[in-house]
Amino acid sequence: MSKAKENIVVFEHEILRFDKGERRITKDQFEALERYYGNGVPFYKLVYNGVQFNEHVGVLQVGNTLIEVLPKVDRNPHSEKEDKKWRDLLIGMLQTVGSFDIKSTSSSNLKIKPNTVLDLYFELYVKELEYLLHTGLIKKYRKKEGNVTALKGSLQFSKHIQYNLTHQERFYVRHTTYDVEHTLHFILYKALKLLKLINTNTSLNGRIGALLLNFPEMPDMKVSASTFEKLIFNRKSQYYTKAIDIAKLLLLQYHPDISKGRNHVLALMFDMNLLWEQFIYVSLKKNKVDFSKVKPQTFKYFWKPENGRRTSMKPDIYIETTSGQKIVLDTKWKNLNGYNPSPDDLRQMYVYHEYFDAEKVALVYPSESKSIKSGNYFDKEGTHDESKQCSIIMINVENQIKDWQKEIQNIIIKFIDR
Repeated sequence: MSKAKENIVVFEHEILRFDKGERRITKDQFEALERYYGNGVPFYKLVYNGVQFNEHVGVLQVGNTLIEVLPKVDRNPHSEKEDKKWRDLLIGMLQTVGSFDIKSTSSSNLKIKPNTVLDLYFELYVKELEYLLHTGLIKKYRKKEGNVTALKGSLQFSKHIQYNLTHQERFYVRHTTYDVEHTLHFILYKALKLLKLINTNTSLNGRIGALLLNFPEMPDMKVSASTFEKLIFNRKSQYYTKAIDIAKLLLLQYHPDISKGRNHVLALMFDMNLLWEQFIYVSLKKNKVDFSKVKPQTFKYFWKPENGRRTSMKPDIYIETTSGQKIVLDTKWKNLNGYNPSPDDLRQMYVYHEYFDAEKVALVYPSESKSIKSGNYFDKEGTHDESKQCSIIMINVENQIKDWQKEIQNIIIKFIDR
């Protein structure tokens, strides 16, 4: 049984050190993160005696210590209430954009209340495997070679002589069999064994043990990104996709500590900039009354060298209203703290005016309070160009995901109607 986990909660961009600070990691854990960082990890950077996190949020499990990195746009200090607020929002945002689908037939009615993103993924994987076992594991045809007591398939004569010269009752043959031993189940079983090793949620221990008893034992296989790229799903196996997706996440993001064997690292981290963009898009996509078209990352080519590939520009969200207006939104997960957007962001929005024939463009930020601030570009004569306007939209963070999505719709519509 796994040891109970320690839980360290930090917010994005905070520093964790082993020599000082209210929240600390051990020196061994820092060394494990240092080795993991050597693999080109983008989730944090190394600082003196510690690590500093960036815009990636989620969980890093180092041995039995769970480092939970939460998003944050206000200035409130750590507290149990504040940590819970941002943890719930992160899980809600991930659910909204479909990073895991808890509404699917096989994964609804989760039995435990998730305390972290990691808990949610672990239980979702357990729930998927329970569903697959309940409905019956699919079988596939495969080639098999070996000694049998009845002649079937094709006799491998040279090997038959080699192995069965003194055993005339056996036949060394190559034949086709129809069973559950195939790549999908190799992957699922390998991920299940990993889950038993790294799980620290005592509520799941019994269910993981039951799965290991009931799931047919499979041979071990090496798993890499190419393993998943080669998988082909058909009508019979399509309901395996969710379990395979989670298995892929666990197996590819797990980095065993081969030096000391104690501080294995599992990372389930998400880029908040991308998550914020997807969350805004999904929230606006639900509005079928005011918007005739909402598209993510619509691109246009704007430059091509004499030899080589063309370069494109991609605004985060492109909107066409029912009245025919064209709107471009660029989402940024950061708190401006009263400052102006960066010159690069403003130049980018100016170009969107030109290339997408947009009537309005806006930079969209999360904030403690909502507001819309408009601004005009200057033309070459130094006067305001009334035809090109770039607004800054600040969207206040709501505690409930559905309320937050409604607030996003309302403020974007208000911006369009101004």
